[in-house]
Amino acid sequence: MRAKLSVVIPTLNAETALARSLPALAEGLSAGLIRELVISDGGSDDATLTIAGEAGAEVVTGAPSRGGQLRRGAEAAQGDWLLFLHADTVLPPGWADIVLAHLPTGNPAHFRLQFDTSGPAAAVVAGWANLRSRLFHLPYGDQGLLISRADYDATGGYPDQPLMEDVAMARNLGRRLTILPATVTTSADRYRRDGWLRRGARNLSLLLRYLAGADPERLARRY
Repeated sequence: MRAKLSVVIPTLNAETALARSLPALAEGLSAGLIRELVISDGGSDDATLTIAGEAGAEVVTGAPSRGGQLRRGAEAAQGDWLLFLHADTVLPPGWADIVLAHLPTGNPAHFRLQFDTSGPAAAVVAGWANLRSRLFHLPYGDQGLLISRADYDATGGYPDQPLMEDVAMARNLGRRLTILPATVTTSADRYRRDGWLRRGARNLSLLLRYLAGADPERLARRY
C-alpha cells in the first residue's frame, strides 16, 4: 500500500527555515506515512531550491502569493491526505504516530502552537492562537493543516490570495476542524523584529478587517 500523505510547503527565500523544519519529516518517512514532499516556491534567490532538491522534493514554481503557492502545491500532490506546513514550522517528535492515528477519523485537523522562544509575550501570543483555534475554529497556517484530498477538493482548495488564505480555508471547514494532541514550534523572528505587541495587534486588526469583508490584496500591502 502506498503512503497516504503529501506534505506541501510554500517557500520564498526559506533556506534557513527549511534547514530547521525538514529533518522532522524523516519520522514520517520512517513510518511509511509520507508519500512525497512538494515545495511550492514563489521565486527564491537563495539556496531554497537547492535544499529542496537535496531533500528529494518535487518543486513547483510560480508567483509569490501564499494562497497561490499552496494551491499549486496541492495540485501537484498525489496523496490521499495533504499536510500543509509553513517552512518555519517544525513538527514535534511523535507527530507521525499522531497523524496515523487520526487519519481514520477523516476529519481535517491542525496542531497546537508554540514559538521557538520563551517568555510571557510568546506564551500570550501562542495562547491566543490556541484559544482562537479552539473557540472559533480559526487556526493560522503556522499551525499546519492536515486535510483529506476529498475534503480539500470539496472546499474548492486554497484561494489564490496573498493573505488570510488560511482563514478562508478554516471558515470553509468550520467545526469539523480537530485539534491534534501535539504542538508545533514556529519561528518568532517576525515578532522579535516588529515587537510582540505591535505584531500581535497588527495580526488581530488584519483578521478582524478580513472577517468584516476587507480585500486580501489591500490587507497584504499592510502586512
